Amino acid sequence: MTVMPSVVVLISGRGSNMVALLDAHLPLRILAVISNRSDAQGLEQARSRGIPAEVVDHRLYATREDFDGALQGCISRFQPDMVVLAGFMRILTPGFVRHYEGRLLNIHPSLLPAFPGLDTHRRALAEGVRVHGCTVHFVTPELDHGPIVAQAVVPVFPEDTEALLAHRVLSLEHVLYPQVLRWWAAGRLRLTPEGRVEVAGRPAWGPSGCYPGPEQ
Repeated sequence: MTVMPSVVVLISGRGSNMVALLDAHLPLRILAVISNRSDAQGLEQARSRGIPAEVVDHRLYATREDFDGALQGCISRFQPDMVVLAGFMRILTPGFVRHYEGRLLNIHPSLLPAFPGLDTHRRALAEGVRVHGCTVHFVTPELDHGPIVAQAVVPVFPEDTEALLAHRVLSLEHVLYPQVLRWWAAGRLRLTPEGRVEVAGRPAWGPSGCYPGPEQ
């Protein structure tokens, strides 16, 4: 019997991207959800679906290295094939990232390398960009600069507020992240020696300028 690949999901808040992954019924096993905050709403979402939910509270550790060591220990209990960041609001130390090199995915609410870090929608509006979006990438020690797997694009309208733009981008995140995890579970993602991502059978531009288009 073929064993499906497995992931652990890291969250810090409501876990809407985690829920999107669950709702997509992907060909993988979500072994656990781990948060750095005990009040993260996504923990109850996971528990209600029978998924183990753990807390490694960053406030209990004196240094980032101490916290990341505890987090790594918690993840290691589940032995996942991939660690998936889904709104995990902690900057990870280089040692942690190197330990999971090639096995650590993140989704960021901008078209990287534009607008790394926080407040992406406010900054996009302030710069007057005409398109915005989200990026799924492999995590490296440099913040929000890892190899890009896929991006999805939304237009920016003159009447947009930060909240409107954030809602439009989040809707795409809920499509793009499950699609990338579906590719990974099917063995279609490959990191080249040059640090680029190749996706076997990558589709063409999708409807409404969303790349990649919907795919099963």
